[in-house]
Order: sequence, then C-alpha cells, then structure tokens
Amino acid sequence: MTTHATNPGRREFLKVSALAGGGLVIGLTLPGCGKREAAGSAVGGMPNAWLKIGGDNRITVLVDRSEMGQGVYTALPMLLAEELEVPLAAVAIEAAPPGDIYINALLGVGQVTGGSTSVRDAWEKLRLAGAQARVMLVAAAAQQWDVDPSECRVEGGMVVNGDGDKLTYGAVAEAAAKLPVPKDVALKAPADFKLIGQRAKRTDSPGKVDGSAQFGIDVQLPGMLYAALAQSPVLGGSVKNADASAAEQMPGVRKVLTTSSGVVVVADHYWQARQARDALRVSWDAGANTGLDTEDVFETLARAKPGSGIAVRNDGDAAAALKSAAKVKRATYRLPLLAHATLEPMNCTADVRANGCDVHVGTQAQGIAQAVAAQAAGLDPSQVRIHTTLLGGGFGRRIDADFIPAAVETSKALGKPVKLIWTREDDMTHDVYRPPAHDTVAGGLDKEGRLVAWQFHIVSPSVTARVFPGAVADPKVADPFAVEAAQNFPYDVPNVAVNYLRQEIGIKVGFWRSVSNALNCFVAESFMDELADAAGKDPFEFRRALLDQQPRFKRVLERAAARAGWGQPPAGRHQGIALMEGYGTCLAQVAEVSVQQGTVRVHRVVCVVDCGRIVNPAIVESQIESGIIFGLTAALWGEITLEGGKVRETNFDRYRLMRLNEAPAIEVELLPSDESPGGIGEPSTALVAPAVCNAIFAATGERLRQLPIARKFKA
Repeated sequence: MTTHATNPGRREFLKVSALAGGGLVIGLTLPGCGKREAAGSAVGGMPNAWLKIGGDNRITVLVDRSEMGQGVYTALPMLLAEELEVPLAAVAIEAAPPGDIYINALLGVGQVTGGSTSVRDAWEKLRLAGAQARVMLVAAAAQQWDVDPSECRVEGGMVVNGDGDKLTYGAVAEAAAKLPVPKDVALKAPADFKLIGQRAKRTDSPGKVDGSAQFGIDVQLPGMLYAALAQSPVLGGSVKNADASAAEQMPGVRKVLTTSSGVVVVADHYWQARQARDALRVSWDAGANTGLDTEDVFETLARAKPGSGIAVRNDGDAAAALKSAAKVKRATYRLPLLAHATLEPMNCTADVRANGCDVHVGTQAQGIAQAVAAQAAGLDPSQVRIHTTLLGGGFGRRIDADFIPAAVETSKALGKPVKLIWTREDDMTHDVYRPPAHDTVAGGLDKEGRLVAWQFHIVSPSVTARVFPGAVADPKVADPFAVEAAQNFPYDVPNVAVNYLRQEIGIKVGFWRSVSNALNCFVAESFMDELADAAGKDPFEFRRALLDQQPRFKRVLERAAARAGWGQPPAGRHQGIALMEGYGTCLAQVAEVSVQQGTVRVHRVVCVVDCGRIVNPAIVESQIESGIIFGLTAALWGEITLEGGKVRETNFDRYRLMRLNEAPAIEVELLPSDESPGGIGEPSTALVAPAVCNAIFAATGERLRQLPIARKFKA
C-alpha cells in the first residue's frame, strides 16, 4: 500500500465541514492557491470541495474539469469511487464552481481544462480525498459500534464490522464530519484496484443519447431573450457607428445596443435576432489589419532573424558538429493558421442583477470566465456564479472567454436573462486561431549515416502571452507552449540545439488541440524521414538505432512497426512512421496511404501508446482515435487564410472536415506500464500528419514541407 502523509507547511489538506442536513465534505487546498479560504469561498455558500456524502447516502463528486467529450465525468469519479469502494453508478456528478482549490497544478494557471492534464492532475489528489473520506467514515462507524476501526472494512457504500453489522456511509457521514482529519492515509495498491483499469461505460453518454444532456446552447431560463452579435469583418476592427432603424422595426426585436464586442440585437427568439442583425447597417473601423493577407503573415515570420531567439535546449555543440558532419541536410517548413471549428459554436447565457450574476456557459477556464463576466457586469468576481455546461467541443477554444462579455453586457442593459449565440460564420471568422509557424531545421550525419547533430529554429507567435501573460513574463524564458515536441526531442543525438523566436503577426492566436506539439512534431518527424533518406536507411531502422537510451520510445516504435507489418504493405499502398512524446505519453504511429492520379487516400493508421497507468482503457482508445481524426482532418485540408484582414473560410464548405466514408481504419494498442498516467487527449493529433506525409513520400518521392496536404494533392 502507498501511504500519503500530509505536509501542513506546504499545503492545507482536507477542510471538513457539515453539510446542511448532515453530511461530510472533503476539500483540498493546493500550493499557490493564495489567501482565499478553501472551504465556503465559492458564491452561493457552496464549499469548494471534491466530495460530498450526504445524510441521505447520496455521494457526489464535484468534477473540476470541463466535460467536452474527453470523458472526465467518468474517469475522475472513478478515482474517488475506487478508494471509497463504491460502484461508479453510485456517484453523482456536479460541475465544480470556480475556486482556488481547483487549480490545475500541472499547468499552474488556475482552474483550466487543457494540456491533457485532467487525469494526471487528479490521479493522486482525488484518490487521496476518497481515502480520507473512507478512513473518517470507518472511524465514525467504529465509534458508534464501540469497536476498533481495524475491525471494520468498507464495501459497496457501507461500513461493515467483524460481526457483519453494516452502516451506510450516509448514516455516519455527519458524525464523520466532526472527527479530526487523519494525517496519514493508505492509498490502495494497484494490485487491489477494482475500477481503475477497467472499461467502465461513460456516465455522460445516456443524457447525450436521450437528449437530456445540457450544453450551453440548450440553456433555458424563465423570461430569457435571445441575442445575435455583429462583429467587425476585419479581425481586430471596431464599431464606428450603427444604423439600427431597419432592425428595430422587425418582429420580436427588443433592443439594439453597441457592446465592447460589437453590435447586439436582442429579440424574443433567436431567428428574429439573427434576421434583424443582418439588417443592421454598421460602419466599421477596420483597424491595423485592414491590409493583412496570408502571405504577409508568413513574410513576417520568414523575416525574423535566423539564429536569434531563446535557447530552449543546447546539448553539446550543434553548430560545430554540423560543420564537421559528413553530410548536412537543411529544410524549411511552414504551418498554417487553423480554426478550432467546434461543432457547438460559441454561446453564453447571462442573467445579471444588481447583486449578482449567473453565467451559464461551456468553458474550459472557469476562473477566467468568472473574471471576464465580473468586469463586464461591473461586479466583484465573488458575485458571479459560473454554471459550467457540457461543451460541444473545446479543443482549446473555450479557454478564451471572448464570447462572454457581450452576453453579460446585454443582460445588464435589459435587466433580463439573455442567451447570445454566435453563428457558424461568426465562429469560423472570429476564432483565436492556432498560430502559424516558419521553422528551419538542420541535421548532420557522420560517415556511417548516424545522426550526430540536430538544429531546430522555431519562429511563431506566442499562444500564452495574451491569456496567461505571467507565464511568459520573463523575456529570457520561452513560451512553454511553443516548444513542445521540439524541446523534448527523443533521440540519442550528442549535439542538439533548439531555439524559439517569438514573432507576433497582428491577430490573436490561441491554444489548439495538442498546441505546439502538432506544429513541431510535424517538422521534427518529417525531417527525421528526410535524414533517413539522406543516410540511405529505412526510416524505422534509422529511428530505432537512435533509441538505445530511450526504452519507452523504442518499445512503442518497435511494436507499432510490428503491428503495422512495416515494410510489407498491401499492393498499391505505402507506409510512413512517426514517433513522439507529449503530455507524459510515448506513442508511435504508422500510416498506410495510397496515391492514385494525384489523390491521397489514408487507408489505415496504427497507433501504439504507452501512457502509463490507465484509468479507463475505453476512454483512452476513443481519445486516441478522435485525436487521429482531428489531426488527419487538419493535415489534409485545414487552413485559415486571410485577405484584407478578413477570414476566407466562413463555414464547413470551405473549411473541410473528414467525412465518415473517408476515415481510415484505426488500430490502437495500449501497452501495459507502471508509469504515472500520461495525457491522452492530444498527442495522437500531433503525430498523424508526419506519419501520413512520410507515407506520401514513400509513394511519390515528393516531400511535403507545407500543410495542408490538399495544397499539393487531391484528398
């Protein structure tokens, strides 16, 4: 068994208080949470907590991460249920309110769902909360029976003594809340796990099937009005003046007002608001981006001084090793802007009153949403209640809160609840896009064709500076979300130099599923194939020879090659391979591709994964599969282009998604591992593009150093 001791000098563990009506609340304050109280600090009197056990025997987990399809409403409760010895079905789920207690310790930037951190961050602390509750419940029951706690055990939501007497958790919850918090608790050993590692069914699936699940766009409040927003067609533009005379005369229209986000039309029904919005005559100040085109963006990146920037890795002397290498290969890669294209467009429902504000929203960052809404309402953040709904796609888009202020400002102005909905066109043309990149890379080979020098120069805007400026406040420190998959280059190469040059482009960029892993992995793993070709070696064997000191990487690479039948594809098909580490997970992919008459078809993708200990294999597999489809869609067709500061891709007719009949067969193999859990929501997204492009080279002899693939081939 693992014993976990508290350290009061570093953190306050487990605030315990009685619930109204009797019960036990288990909460936790982590380092760096500030001076706010851990319990009772959230608005409405709801304690910030992980676990509530009521006198009615109801067990509730407050899930502090947003459910956007990745399965946290299943995986995180499994951690608590494991330690409490209750079935997953016995646990109810509530979305946690904003609170310092819910800080994402791995990201260190507040209550944020992102970075494939949910299970990794919760792995110990939620098990600990469950174990603490278990010990206290046993102690309370033992007191009632006047026996030693060691004579008792827990099973199925009850405490059982040596005589077979039983008490439900609810029967002793109130008494347990009055006991001192145990300083040391024993977490279950992996060998004793009953839930963790099993294929539990998703708890959020039934509601999505029967229609009872509530996404942000489903919210209904009494007396609610609907709003549509007109935004500047040029990114970064603002309202000069608006003629609302025609719109105001249309059926159902209640009000037209100018907000910080643009011009809002409010009506009794959404379609009325949308129709009236389109009747507005708005004069826009286009701002600084009025002449910005896509090529301007890449020229800005290309003009950035080569060799300048921040060194993020410097092993040996890469420059000298390149000069003395028997063969040197150099290449430049270019990656486009990308939209998030969530299936549920941005929306927010706000209800502002003089003494408080309720915001119903699908958000990945509750604290940011609360702060932004408070500013828009002119209230203190403690007066703003965030009600987190299910998210119809996040992918990093809903870390931003730019769709919240207009709803709050409008509700405040009208004194009524207002639901503001962006159209698909609004969403596509006013996204915070994945940043572009202009990267140069060089590799040096010795006489035997072994890689002895690696140099990677990244030029890209910062994805972090706007949302979390404190994380990149030091000009000598690179944006950590710009150098992923470059800084952790996995191969045994004696001379490695990686540097990052931040170059802004005049428009907002943001977090996109797998963030810079997708950018940098494409460059690194595509170029590894170029080097293998230059060395006259098989791409798989070239990589494997550089992994003698990296057993986890070597294992997934070898297994992927074996599973895919490397070197023996079916007639007319060709293979490409790629390897990476991201979010604590090691994985390798083999793509099987055909190219006929200039048309690329991806037939099969094999992905072998070592993500450490697994909470729910079914969720891991579905996440890997969805990540591959998401990344493959972007690789084949994904590109946002600008003309005069306006986005050309206004809907899915121009921003192509993969269709069901185009999807490849996907095979996922999860390797057993005793490592701590790794993230699985994002890494497979990053790896599929280089695997496919390497297969295209095998088929055609043509290197793709610029995405999307559809720029060169039909797909």
